[in-house]
Amino acid sequence: MDTRYLIEMLLKRDKVDSFSRYPYVLPAVRSLERLEFHPKVTFLVGENGSGKSTLMEALAVALGFNPEGGTRNFNFGTRASHSELHRALRVSRGVRRARDGFFLRAESFFNLATEIEHLDAEPAPAPPVIDAYGGRSLHEQSHGESFLALLMNRFGGKGLYLLDEPEAALSPQRQLAMLARIHDLVKDDSQFVIATHSPILMAYPDAWIYQCGPEGFTLTAYDDTEHVQVSRGFLANPARTLRTLLGEEG
Repeated sequence: MDTRYLIEMLLKRDKVDSFSRYPYVLPAVRSLERLEFHPKVTFLVGENGSGKSTLMEALAVALGFNPEGGTRNFNFGTRASHSELHRALRVSRGVRRARDGFFLRAESFFNLATEIEHLDAEPAPAPPVIDAYGGRSLHEQSHGESFLALLMNRFGGKGLYLLDEPEAALSPQRQLAMLARIHDLVKDDSQFVIATHSPILMAYPDAWIYQCGPEGFTLTAYDDTEHVQVSRGFLANPARTLRTLLGEEG
C-alpha cells in the first residue's frame, strides 16, 4: 500500500493540440511524461523560464488549491493569469488523504495576505483567520518574517505542502530555519514539493531533486545540480569569477 499523499503526475499528451504554444512549449512541460514524487521532499530546480513554476501552479490547481496560493478554502483571484495546463495533468494520489495542505507562491503572497485581512474584516462567528498564521497581520511583518510565520504557525503537520520559490524572501540563516521546520513537519507525516533556486534548501537529506533542462526533468544528485556547482565555484574564488565575468581576466 502506497502511503504517499501524492504519488505522481502525468501529462495527458493526447489532450495537447500543439507543443509549440504556451505552456506546452516550456521545457518542463514539453518533455513531461511521468514525474514521481518522493514520500517526503521533492525539489524541482531549473533556470528561469524553464517552466517549473508554471508546472507547480498547474499541479496545485489540479489538486484543488487556489492558483494564487493558500489552502483549498481560498478562492480569491486578483488576475486570472494561470494557464490551462492543469486540465492536461493526471495526478495520482495514495490511499491516505492529507489532513492539511497549502500552496505557497512567493510572487503572489502579498495577495494572500491581503485576502486574509479582507476575510477578517467581515463579521464571522469563527475566530479570525489570522490567528492560524500567528495572530499578527502578515502585512505588518517583513516579507521573510511573514513567510516564517506561515511555516511555523499555519503548517500543522500531516499535510501536503507545495512551495514555489519559498526562499525568495529569506536570508541564508532563515533558509536554514526553514529547513529545520520542514524536517519537523516531515517527521509529522508531511510531504513537500518545492520549486527552488536555493542550494541550501535542496540540501535536505534523501530528497529527490529533478533538474529541468532543455530536454525536461532529470533526477539529479545534489552535487551535480547547476545551482550547487555555480555557487561552489563562485564562493571558492569570488575574485577570479568576477574577473572572468567582468572581462578583466589577467
